[in-house]
Amino acid sequence: MSLHIKQRLALEMFWPTFDPFLFCAFHDDRFPKANGKLGPDASLAGRHIGQDFQGKDGWRMYHGSNVPGFPAHPHRGFETVTIVNEGFVDHADSIGAAGRYGEGDTQWMTAGKGVQHSEMFPLLDTEQPNPMELFQIWLNLPAKNKMVEPHFAMLWNEKTPLAKVTDDAGKLATIKVVAGEYNAPNGETYEPVAPPPNSWAADANNDVAIWIIDLDEEAHWTLPAASKGLTRTLYFFEGESAIVDGTDVSIKEALVLDSDADISMENTGKKCRFLLLQGRPIGEPVQQHGPFVMNTRQELQQAFHDYQRTQFGGWPWERNDQTHGDEKRRFARHSANGAIETP
Repeated sequence: MSLHIKQRLALEMFWPTFDPFLFCAFHDDRFPKANGKLGPDASLAGRHIGQDFQGKDGWRMYHGSNVPGFPAHPHRGFETVTIVNEGFVDHADSIGAAGRYGEGDTQWMTAGKGVQHSEMFPLLDTEQPNPMELFQIWLNLPAKNKMVEPHFAMLWNEKTPLAKVTDDAGKLATIKVVAGEYNAPNGETYEPVAPPPNSWAADANNDVAIWIIDLDEEAHWTLPAASKGLTRTLYFFEGESAIVDGTDVSIKEALVLDSDADISMENTGKKCRFLLLQGRPIGEPVQQHGPFVMNTRQELQQAFHDYQRTQFGGWPWERNDQTHGDEKRRFARHSANGAIETP
């Protein structure tokens, strides 16, 4: 029996999270080939267009009508961290930033005092299926930072550290380090791109870690101990079976772990994949209603009032479901100076 697994939870589309994390959605859509207009080349009959989460035929339109995804909507008081393993996301926002990212990229957006953005999933291949797999993670902001200026950052796949660790039998574990450094057994340190400046993750004392862990068949790896008193959750999202801290576990489980213990992991099936979310709790009251996360009901009411009054800067784009063309190119346009960044 495990000494360090505190809780085991079943996984569906929306995963259980713990302070400082607010939310984690796992989007896994096997979209068909594209229709040449960035949408699916398939009938939309029988879908609840504008609210399609049913997973019919293995994919969803979400709030999209022509292109899958999430048209313009507001946020205040927290951050979104969107990690795209497969497929592409087209971003546009009310501060004038835009981008297309995917194929391993991460977008980190501090909503702060308020921003509107859209997140559309353009289907670019008109000959082959368009698989999409991504995590969207909501990371809370402490009260002192809830009303900071919005911030948009791109963490390109090419700049995201990838640690490759072999066990005694030569089997491989690969750790993608999105946030929180990883110290490998050989003494090498993998330091990720810095998070936005006002993020809870920007202070190393908060021990925020976001890692994707791949274990090849029969691979062994040890998740190293961190500080005491953190929330630490391991999500088993792909594969078949594994042994974690001496306990047999299956795909679609979340394991809530002691943060100050080494955790042994062994893959007992085909290649398996885990997401790790870890961090020091903020420990403040949380009041949430839809896209706004504040500390008090009064602050929530003010958020709704401010959005109705200002639209958080308005929407400078032609469409609420703004997309960026049919070329497979990744880019980011930053609002401050309009500079175009590419991987």
